[in-house]
Amino acid sequence: MRKVSYEPLMTASLAKQIAERIRESITDGTLKADDQLPTEEELARQFRVSRPTIREALKRLAAQSLIRSRRGPTGGTFINRPSHEEVSSSLTTATALLVSLGEFKIPEILEARQELEVLCVLHAAERCNEAELSELAREIEIQRQASVSDEAFCASDVRFHRAIADATHNSVLKFVMYTVIEALQPIENMVVFRFREREVIVRQHEEILSALRAKDGEAAAQSIREQIAYLRERFDAAQAMRRQKAAGVQGAGLPLRKSGS
Repeated sequence: MRKVSYEPLMTASLAKQIAERIRESITDGTLKADDQLPTEEELARQFRVSRPTIREALKRLAAQSLIRSRRGPTGGTFINRPSHEEVSSSLTTATALLVSLGEFKIPEILEARQELEVLCVLHAAERCNEAELSELAREIEIQRQASVSDEAFCASDVRFHRAIADATHNSVLKFVMYTVIEALQPIENMVVFRFREREVIVRQHEEILSALRAKDGEAAAQSIREQIAYLRERFDAAQAMRRQKAAGVQGAGLPLRKSGS
């Protein structure tokens, strides 16, 4: 077991601070993947806190996929090496929460998505292979079907844009775009779906695929810009409809009571 010790803390939010202190030991390389942490009793002694406080700190670290527990004679708590999928899942959950709390606005989301996806298609146009182009084509075929449900159409939309990220063959772009797509695109769909036409989205996807087949990154980028502009227009329409409904509700309030009644 790698030797590590910690100074006691003397302020509030101890569990959070303990988790941050251990996290720092991981990020600065003091603790390596598969190193075993001291026992709860030893950590409680070092930080001079109760064992429940240590358990809460460990729960925070486990939620970030930074540690894992193993039972049995060789059990204990070990430093984890989180996979891309685990980190992306945590980031997606956090991002979706921030959106639901209003920290990110839909126009900001669309702006960020446009910049990232334009970069993706520029790379994808140079690097995509036939299998990846076929995957994009399969999703378009699903989207063309009149019988496909709204839910299935939106799921195919997500897969289409994930496939563009895959075609970049850039692990960092894929990681970032997966988070954007998984966390934000379903929210975009929820907000603007009833205000957009499927045939428009399908045509835009066809144009993107055609440009990628021709290895024309600029044409693909322009198609992405046009799709984001369309979604922004549809979002504005959705917002206008909500404002009209809100005004109608306010205008349809209880009648004023006549004097003397």
